[in-house]
Amino acid sequence: MTGSLTNRVFRAAKLDTHLYEEVESDKTATLQAMLVVILSGIAAGIGSISISKESIIYGAFFAVLGWFLWATLIYFIGTKLLPKPQTKTNFKALLRAIGFSCSPGLIRVFDILPEAEKIVFPVAELWILVAMVVAVKQVLNYKGIVHSAIVCLISYLAMKATCLLISSICFNHLIVLPKPT
Repeated sequence: MTGSLTNRVFRAAKLDTHLYEEVESDKTATLQAMLVVILSGIAAGIGSISISKESIIYGAFFAVLGWFLWATLIYFIGTKLLPKPQTKTNFKALLRAIGFSCSPGLIRVFDILPEAEKIVFPVAELWILVAMVVAVKQVLNYKGIVHSAIVCLISYLAMKATCLLISSICFNHLIVLPKPT
């Protein structure tokens, strides 16, 4: 690994464009990217532990699901539906960059504090989205940030809707199961 995980997390959170180019080309960074996603999901789970004791497991599960789904949507939208002439990448490179763009999600652990719960989550979500825009711009070789923002926003909405649907199906199914008599 060419960069330490901690260093890369801070650089990603600071929206360092060079970091996203670095992890795009570093094939060994895929596990680091997955770890960032899992830790971000765990942080979200810890932040919402008052809602559910299982929130840490759900947070990690939905973080990984959202990461893979968001990367797939961005890849399809960014390279097939709305590509620019200079757009070129491979899925794994995009997956790594998107994983690191989840670094700001680590602050969601502070959602556990009652006075912070209304501000931390929305700030983290917005920060992740901005980091995603920077990562996508770099990895898909877009010249402008607007095109990257459009691709990210469309894919973000589709990813959130899909995760909400999956969550609804899972939780509704668990809730409506008849109890054994």
